[in-house]
Amino acid sequence: MDYSFTEDQTAIRDLAAQIFSDHASDERLLEMSRKQELFDDNLWQILAQQGLLGVAVPEAFGGSELGFVELCMMLEEQGKHIAPIPLFASAVLGALPIKQFGSEAQKKQYLTAYSAGELKLSAAIAELGMNEAVAGEVLAAQDGDDWTLNGELTAVPDGSHAGIILVPATTATGEKSVFIVAADTAGVAIEAQNVSLLGARSARLTLSGVKLSTAELLGSAGQGGEIIDWLEQHANVAQCAMQVGVTETAMHRTAAYISERKQFGIPLGTFQALAMRMADSYIDVEGIRSTYWLALWRLSEGLDARAEVRAAKYWACDAAHRVVLTAQHLHGGIGADVEYPIHRFFLWAKHISHSLGNGDVQLRKLGELFAADDTLGLRPMAV
Repeated sequence: MDYSFTEDQTAIRDLAAQIFSDHASDERLLEMSRKQELFDDNLWQILAQQGLLGVAVPEAFGGSELGFVELCMMLEEQGKHIAPIPLFASAVLGALPIKQFGSEAQKKQYLTAYSAGELKLSAAIAELGMNEAVAGEVLAAQDGDDWTLNGELTAVPDGSHAGIILVPATTATGEKSVFIVAADTAGVAIEAQNVSLLGARSARLTLSGVKLSTAELLGSAGQGGEIIDWLEQHANVAQCAMQVGVTETAMHRTAAYISERKQFGIPLGTFQALAMRMADSYIDVEGIRSTYWLALWRLSEGLDARAEVRAAKYWACDAAHRVVLTAQHLHGGIGADVEYPIHRFFLWAKHISHSLGNGDVQLRKLGELFAADDTLGLRPMAV
């Protein structure tokens, strides 16, 4: 297992860090918050111009033809700066599965537009982390080469800004398929939702008699289960990447604050209890990082990573809670100020933790994996 970075990977990380640092400053984020602006379209276009949106897209479709590792390195940098762009939804939920399972025509149509910054994408898979009692469903009926979709799905990430949404649907026989649904298709209704602490960044998707052709089917009919499993693994690891950036920066900012803030004329950081809490935060951040990198490595090598992904997402939920709670607590009264920068890291960490299943959901699904195959816990950490 080699965790050293190539020159290309280092260059991408450094470029992304510079762009996010320049265009997602505390002052800029506060200005956007007060204006209730959810996304920075200027930042999105800059990333497109610099070739970063298409970092995992083949060159034939306007990308750099690198991979998931490089994309996750960008997501880490986004998390460090809390950059308000729909990178996760577009690059991971939308572009990656089209690259993996799409036809050449679909790749040319959607990946080219995405890489150029002309198209935002998402996928309606939030139900994977929901209780079955509240999860929505879309039903698909086939008539020759045509399909009709009906149903409702909620909490579509950045769905109100997406031009294309990947929609899983179930047939009367129980087979699942995934469709590429354009937001302007007749019968499609998208309603912004305030389902997280970050504002109306999600959407409710309602499909009423939506007519689609076979050309808008991702992969083949009945392949939906495989596509969703593949997408869930990559989406969870991508969220872990963002969580590493969020928690690491929250920890660093808190350490700097208690090193400067004095009580009784003495820096807070010299108090043993506070120093030990920061040490615990460091251990938690490294726990998130190490489990995430193992899962990312196995996915990138084409190895079975089901258990590693669940473990990594569990750490990204459970440990992140402790890190951002400590950050707010040690900032004292200003930590509770919703306009103070540290509060944004708390919001992002909690949002990531509850997307696609919180820590309890990940533990339950990890237990189900081990119950079905007890050899998963015995395999070596690397091969």
